[in-house]
Amino acid sequence: MNNLIKVNTNENGEVIVSGRELHEFLESKEPYTQWFDRMIDYGFVENVDYQSFSEKTEKPQGGRPSINHAIKLDMAKELAMIQRTDKGKQARQYFITIEKEYNSPEKIMARALRIAEDTISNLTFKLNMQNQEIAELKPKATYYDLILQNNNLLSSTEISKDYGMSAKSFNKKLNEFGIIFKQNGVWFLYSKYQAYGYMQTKTQNYNKPDGTQGCRPHNYWTQKGRLFLYDFLKDNGVLPLIEK
Repeated sequence: MNNLIKVNTNENGEVIVSGRELHEFLESKEPYTQWFDRMIDYGFVENVDYQSFSEKTEKPQGGRPSINHAIKLDMAKELAMIQRTDKGKQARQYFITIEKEYNSPEKIMARALRIAEDTISNLTFKLNMQNQEIAELKPKATYYDLILQNNNLLSSTEISKDYGMSAKSFNKKLNEFGIIFKQNGVWFLYSKYQAYGYMQTKTQNYNKPDGTQGCRPHNYWTQKGRLFLYDFLKDNGVLPLIEK
């Protein structure tokens, strides 16, 4: 009785049979669609006992795909019994044999192992994705930690080292991005950034050639300003060395 009627399994691991193949084996004289419509009047429910699907045939009626049905094993057994023919009895006995084999300890164990393998595979995939996300986020967190643990004001020279640049190149890039401009030798924030506390001014004394003292303002970045630069530059493809 092996392979009397082809059986498959659906996505839930349940045994299913092609409605058209069963109809053909039973040698029903009634057209398939009419036969199946009459069969489902016995109380079978779509998406519970069977599922409808379209399939191409060698001679599709009207050039359109034919409708077929994936029938679960319990329904297939009942349909075979309903026929009250030798073919129906033969099909029912075949399905009972298939059911016993499907529910044998060996097959149950094999399905359990397959489910376990799929579960482990899915968990491994999710774990790898999480590890990748953590790896991507870790450099940012490390750089944030570096910033947050330092409350001091920083010069452009100190911040530029984070990016592997000289202060001159770093300030030039910030100028190109429209963040700072130079006036009388001092770098200032453009007006749209001045109200956010990104910079503070310190005045430094120095000795003039004539022995008198002079003073010169210098702008320093706050930690808030440093975070602003980090986010702004990252959005524009410029990363600190720690994230490369």
